[in-house]
Amino acid sequence: MTETVRMWFDPACPWAWMTSRWLKNVEQVRDVSVEWHVMSLSVLNEGRDLPADYRALMEKSWGPVRVIIAAAQAHGPQVIGQLYDAMGSAIHLRKVDDGDEVIRRALAEVGLPAELARFAHTDAVDEALRASHGEAIALVGDDVGTPVIAVGDVAFFGPVVSPAPTGEAAGRLWDGCVLVAGTPGFYELKRTRTVGPILEDG
Repeated sequence: MTETVRMWFDPACPWAWMTSRWLKNVEQVRDVSVEWHVMSLSVLNEGRDLPADYRALMEKSWGPVRVIIAAAQAHGPQVIGQLYDAMGSAIHLRKVDDGDEVIRRALAEVGLPAELARFAHTDAVDEALRASHGEAIALVGDDVGTPVIAVGDVAFFGPVVSPAPTGEAAGRLWDGCVLVAGTPGFYELKRTRTVGPILEDG
């Protein structure tokens, strides 16, 4: 039986991008299907005292998640993962810094109407965005960010991994995640990161 794993992401987050690439590899080597959901670092950081550069990033990050939510409402949830692939590739691999350009390219790549870009600069879908974000936070608490993955009824932040494992190595990491998720009372494994996101096309 195919197991569904839910992942919540913000396209702006390089660590979520790494986790998503890992999960796409897991789909190739385990009987697993990924269900994509949006969370928002902009929502998460509302009201917090942030450094100026990170505050600017949070302002810019509203647009992509709003457009994904609007697109899913109009065209179905299957476009969430497609838009994430397109936006994430533009942001993290092609280093497109302009949020509106990221959105324009992603909509064109996925074959969705360009007019969806207008939702980037309006709060018209913010209620639905906050609801999707809230689902993740309800599962893991508000002291973490993105990515969040849920295995069955258990969710956790991460895994944070760099580079994203491929092939059977991706499958073994998945097996470990399933094991700890199935352990009553398990909450956390952590160590200090010594490398940044090692981004690869694929």
